[in-house]
Amino acid sequence: MSNHIELSNIRQSFQTKESKVTLFDDLNLSIIQGESYAITGPSGAGKSSLLMLLSGLEQATTGQGRYVKAGQSQSLDSLRADIGFIFQQFHLLPELTALNNVALPLKLRGDKSALNKARVWLDKVGLSHRLNHKPSELSGGEQQRVAIARALVFEPNFIFADEPTGNLDQKSATEIADLLFSCCQENNAGLVVVTHSEILASRAKHIFLLENGSLTNRQIKTQSRDIQRAISC
Repeated sequence: MSNHIELSNIRQSFQTKESKVTLFDDLNLSIIQGESYAITGPSGAGKSSLLMLLSGLEQATTGQGRYVKAGQSQSLDSLRADIGFIFQQFHLLPELTALNNVALPLKLRGDKSALNKARVWLDKVGLSHRLNHKPSELSGGEQQRVAIARALVFEPNFIFADEPTGNLDQKSATEIADLLFSCCQENNAGLVVVTHSEILASRAKHIFLLENGSLTNRQIKTQSRDIQRAISC
């Protein structure tokens, strides 16, 4: 079976000065490498928190998470070596060129081919002519291309993207979506996107709605409505 991430009976809550807030309870979700997922829902529903739980970067209040790799079950902590992250705010280091921003994750791993691999990925995202430009010299769309190259340069099993087109105009957003989905497909990476954009969400194979503390499969709901229409006709 493919490498996958599983969340079982997950609850996530936190304490404020006034009360205890539960983002979601009894949540179950499986993410399979090579497939694409979109998580939608209103602001404050806990979408970004769910993304952090899936990536092993946060711990759930209760419940279990596991990473199954090569048939072996591991804790989600072990995921960190196998994931890339893309953010709405790009999070590029301002003092580094595009080339060195992309090469940085590899350099931190001691990869002596870091710069060559970074060049290859910047070419893949259409920025071979911008290698030596710093983030302040790039447009928003170009900065997000650099961020995508940086996330994929070490060929992770999973990519997590938190509102990756949220700061872009529609043309740039479409280009980034095309690039993100095609690069993940080419590298057999699982892709999990948190987004408010219906256009971006519709690109994913699996679409979920996180609302009022529960996660539902939007596609199943859509299919049910289509069946009801067919019956009524």
